[in-house]
Amino acid sequence: MLGLKLPTDPRWVNLAEKSIEEILTDHAYCEQKATSTNISLIQNYPEYEEMVDAVTPVVSEEWGHFKMVLEQLKKRGMKLGPQRKDIYVNELMKFVRKGGSRKESLTDKLLLSAMIEARSCERFKLLSKEVNDAELRDFYKRLMVSEAGHYKLFLDLATSVMGEDFVTRRWQEWLDYEAGVMERIDLRGDRMH
Repeated sequence: MLGLKLPTDPRWVNLAEKSIEEILTDHAYCEQKATSTNISLIQNYPEYEEMVDAVTPVVSEEWGHFKMVLEQLKKRGMKLGPQRKDIYVNELMKFVRKGGSRKESLTDKLLLSAMIEARSCERFKLLSKEVNDAELRDFYKRLMVSEAGHYKLFLDLATSVMGEDFVTRRWQEWLDYEAGVMERIDLRGDRMH
């Protein structure tokens, strides 16, 4: 369904399970950044009313996820650690086209969001099936469903802005680029991506 060209290395779940505090910390900050990104989309492209209307509830949902991750940390007697550089997202941001029309710019930002949601969904699915902690399995299963919905929403919004032919071609370029990013970056069990 997600179309990712390179699946996550199966060893990632085992590494993540050994670093639950770090994974939850990184996950919390991913949710905070998703909230900020969606707010920025609204602020920078207010003339796209359909997008504003669709993304507004996602802002609340992502912030709610941030709070839920904090609760998971607290339940385990863990603390939110410092925010770390997100190499995966930083590499993806290099692929966002510079210049061009506002429509093209918005479309690429929506596709960037769709890509991050797709990889998050894939990782959440792995955690929901493989992690030993039953509560975390259930937690990540619920979040996986939410991320899949966000992924589809961002692809649909991109299509409504630039049309299906353009988005289909550009999405394939994104999928190829993201697979290259996954090959280049180190496998880390303390990062969500």
